[in-house]
Amino acid sequence: MKKVFHFLLMISLMATAVSCKKSDPPLPDNTINFEAAKQGLEAAASEAVLKINLARAADAAVAVTVNLQGTGLTYGTEYTTEPAATSNTLTLSIPAGSTSVSFKVKKVANAILNGTETIAFTIGAAGSPAVMGSTVKTELAFSSITSEGSQLTLKGIFGTEAGSSALNSVYVDLSSNSMVNVKRDAWVLGFASGADFRVRLNNTNGTSAIKLAAKTDLNTVTASDVVLDDLAIALGTSESATDHPFVNIDNVYGDVTKDVIANVSATDADNKVYIVNPSGGSHISVLSLDNLLKIRVLRKGTGYTLQYAKLKETTFKTIDLVKDAANNYVFVDFSDVAKVVNVEPAKAKWDLVWTWSIYYGAAGATTYPYGFSDIVFVNNVGGVQAAQVATSTVTFANYKESNIATTTFKADRNVIGSDWRSTSPATGVKSDRFYVIKDGSGNVYKLRFISMGAGDGGKRGEPVIEYVLVKKG
Repeated sequence: MKKVFHFLLMISLMATAVSCKKSDPPLPDNTINFEAAKQGLEAAASEAVLKINLARAADAAVAVTVNLQGTGLTYGTEYTTEPAATSNTLTLSIPAGSTSVSFKVKKVANAILNGTETIAFTIGAAGSPAVMGSTVKTELAFSSITSEGSQLTLKGIFGTEAGSSALNSVYVDLSSNSMVNVKRDAWVLGFASGADFRVRLNNTNGTSAIKLAAKTDLNTVTASDVVLDDLAIALGTSESATDHPFVNIDNVYGDVTKDVIANVSATDADNKVYIVNPSGGSHISVLSLDNLLKIRVLRKGTGYTLQYAKLKETTFKTIDLVKDAANNYVFVDFSDVAKVVNVEPAKAKWDLVWTWSIYYGAAGATTYPYGFSDIVFVNNVGGVQAAQVATSTVTFANYKESNIATTTFKADRNVIGSDWRSTSPATGVKSDRFYVIKDGSGNVYKLRFISMGAGDGGKRGEPVIEYVLVKKG
């Protein structure tokens, strides 16, 4: 009898286990939303990009229709779209495995606009498995806007890829509710557009470099001048009297006077040759002499001349670079030839960037290079300042304009850094703090992180932020 009872008990337990498994909560709805509820198209711009996002990638393509209604302007006369609309309806498709689709709104050349025009866009229908979210409508104003606030999901991953490392750097402009995603490996060198003559390495891809103090002629530089290990980034090696692991990467705190490449001198003879490893210096990178570049930078008027070649090449090429006052840097990538590439938005068009970067870790009083995912820098070069505020002092909801006077803003790029999140015991945001951002136009926003990983119900690589305008500049 006992054997029968035990057998029946086992069957019951197995059935219960199966039942529990079947009752596991289903995935949340795969919502579809516009990226923001409002965007602006300022007078100097010719087009705007609007994006529609799914909460997660779908196995099959998702058809989307968007209805549009202009106020004060007519399709085809003052504006068009790409793709083209038919009867005020756009037909779009989010590809299988992707999480977004975008379309452009373009001003018609020589159209007369006074800045009061708007276009309302509404997601009319979306194929399975998409479910309508909370932001199925957006408005495009034909003027610059100062956002009252919004909630944005920063798309740091690419397509169906996920994980702790950001494939994209995501630049955010709070006042316009806009984001720009750029692949981290899209550039190697950045040339300062301000009054100084400085060259920046791509820390967000682990670019490293060393100076050949005795060389000013690229054609005389050979592989025998290079010790390959000197370009390896010593992740985890602490700074000491004998070990200097930060020496071959740009200053992780943002102090440009301590970057690898010295300020470009007006005296050509003072500008030395540098060896650059453009392919990234993470712990999984394999250094190769074949991938290394040799470069030398000279001044040319108010701009630069870049001399460059592969390490083993016996002749070099040149490219002249003109400073662009609207941007912090002119960015250069290398393939067969050096070329200027678009990376950061204009300096007045972004406030913070979420990315992966070589940064630092700390062990007691010492620091060491460390590759950080989910790190946030502010656009201090573009005049952005920030402050961290403890919720024990004032809550996010209660922070008002009257609190600004007692807020200590800093012009450091790493005011936010990695302090907003935790990766142990479970990856998630820290709810005991938020941030106050003062942009280059004087607008003050309070900002908090909503989610970013398993510890808070978020998705690694797609953090969610919320911000509210506290004071208009």
